[in-house]
Amino acid sequence: MSNLLLALTAVILAPFAGALISGIDRKFTAWFQGRVGPPIYQPFLDIIKLLGKECMAVNSRQRICVMVYLISAMTTVFLFFLGSDLLLIFFILTIGAVAFVLGAMSAPSPFSQIGAQRELIQVLTYEPLILLSFAGFFLVTGSFSVSYIQTWDQPLLFNLPLIYIALGFALTIKLRKSPFDISASHHGHQEIVKGSLTDYSGPQLAFVEIAHWYEIVFILAVFSLFWSTSLAGMAILLFLTYFAEIVIDNITARSTWRWMVAYVWPAGLGMIIINYVFILSI
Repeated sequence: MSNLLLALTAVILAPFAGALISGIDRKFTAWFQGRVGPPIYQPFLDIIKLLGKECMAVNSRQRICVMVYLISAMTTVFLFFLGSDLLLIFFILTIGAVAFVLGAMSAPSPFSQIGAQRELIQVLTYEPLILLSFAGFFLVTGSFSVSYIQTWDQPLLFNLPLIYIALGFALTIKLRKSPFDISASHHGHQEIVKGSLTDYSGPQLAFVEIAHWYEIVFILAVFSLFWSTSLAGMAILLFLTYFAEIVIDNITARSTWRWMVAYVWPAGLGMIIINYVFILSI
């Protein structure tokens, strides 16, 4: 019962936490670029403005895909805080990713089409890394259950240091941060404008952004498994992890999808396999 209450509370509070993190992200980014930047609460204002606009969509399929994407993101957060199985959560995460791609593909715009194709390549790049990282948790703890992993008596970061780095690759792609913001960007100055987000507007774009906030919270929750023995250690690890994401986002140029596939797979899979050997040897 306590896990169910925690899961419901997480679903309610996650978008607020995600928006706050996005606001802090923008503030840090502005600081890196020598600007004042928007206030931390700017993401809330953006969403309120979008929700107040007329509800327009390219077609009914796009609306369905957006709702599936949002519900999928909410469900991953709910299941994680319920202490559910990581493989089940991965399956739900995949449904949301596919729905996002299909939503972009439903629009006839060439910008959306190219963005959708690149998003699909990104999904095919990061999903094996996430799945194999979850398998790393199983090799150490003997379980895929989040609630069981959280009770492990020592920080898993000591057993899974390379998997932590590989998961960082995967989740940078998942968050569409530079150098892996090749399918969509909040800045419409790239060659595909805003890519897979080009044909979203008003409430539909707001729902996509809220789903993204849920994904931020879910991603940080996954990283919390590396240090679940103390709240202070977990908070420090999550801060350093997300701050590293912001730094990398600001100091790297956007890569090509060929570079992403050519380097992320060998580097990520290589680190995961080396970590597997390390786990099995101890």
